[in-house]
Amino acid sequence: MPIIDADTHIDETEDTWEYLRDFEQEFKPITQEPSRVDPSKNPSRYWLVDGHRQMRFVRSDENTRTTVETRELLDVAKRLRDMDAMGTEVQVLYPTLFLMEATERPEVSTALRRSYNRWLADRCAESKGRLRWVCLPPLMNMEETIKELQFAKDHGACGILKKGDMEAGKWPADKYFYPMYEEANRLDLPICVHIGSGTPDFVPAREFSLGSFMRSQLPTVHAFHTIIRHQLPVKYPKLRFGIIEAGCSWIPFIAWELRRRMEKAADGAGSFSQFARYSLSSELLKTNRMYVTCQVDEDLPYILKVAGEDSLMVGSDYTHRDSSMEYEFPRLLKEHADAGEISKTAVQKILYDNAKVFYGL
Repeated sequence: MPIIDADTHIDETEDTWEYLRDFEQEFKPITQEPSRVDPSKNPSRYWLVDGHRQMRFVRSDENTRTTVETRELLDVAKRLRDMDAMGTEVQVLYPTLFLMEATERPEVSTALRRSYNRWLADRCAESKGRLRWVCLPPLMNMEETIKELQFAKDHGACGILKKGDMEAGKWPADKYFYPMYEEANRLDLPICVHIGSGTPDFVPAREFSLGSFMRSQLPTVHAFHTIIRHQLPVKYPKLRFGIIEAGCSWIPFIAWELRRRMEKAADGAGSFSQFARYSLSSELLKTNRMYVTCQVDEDLPYILKVAGEDSLMVGSDYTHRDSSMEYEFPRLLKEHADAGEISKTAVQKILYDNAKVFYGL
């Protein structure tokens, strides 16, 4: 059975910034490695971006089952061999540094994202279509964003990264983003709402965990809610939306909340109620062209009753060693099917069909 890994990552490296233009060189991130008494026990390093520290992770080859060559795309052929071993036909690549906004200055954001897009486009081109990338739009500058979307479409990108909280100072359904949604709709590039945040928060790394669930996980759930409530799928009739790396156990709650909100609309006959009949059917996700990555240990039999079989995807989180890491997802999904918990058709769709449609592969 073919597999599309709908959520993998790269680690940015020095080569990522080699596409900065001459007048942007002052924005080039540099690596800091704090001195420690015994760095082997607690190694750490940072990107210094626009005067602020951002984590540049020191990863274990053993724990991540990757190497620096595959994580940083220094050896594309080696990453493809990893994919062969995992039975994966295509990996979709998301960033690491850029999951959390790293700067408040539009000119810095534009420069770094533009360089990232060109670096990743060049590296993925070596894979002959097996490594597909998600564009980083410089959303603090909408004119440059539109240019980057066209570049992305012309150079093998299969999606556009969006955050679910305030980005460029605006919420996802704000009219500020309409030009990007319009262009994405025209280019047939989906909006990929990955966990993370569009709002800089320059706290020390040791404090991040105090608010990480609110800052990183929950914005994706908000994006799902607001995309449907504010009728973006109606405004942009070809545009697909994905919620990436946030699990899917929240879908029944949000479906219930939206339905109740619409049913309680004041006059019972307004646009909300009409929209509710269109949007809040038993095929909530399919009707709104919404796709969500799942984790294989979630209650998939229950969730599939609400989400349907045509909207769930799955990813390994390749290179990242965190709670989303799921390298054995093909085997585990097959075990669910063999036990009669979910259908073999659902497994086929989660492993391949739905991601193929969502990413336009």
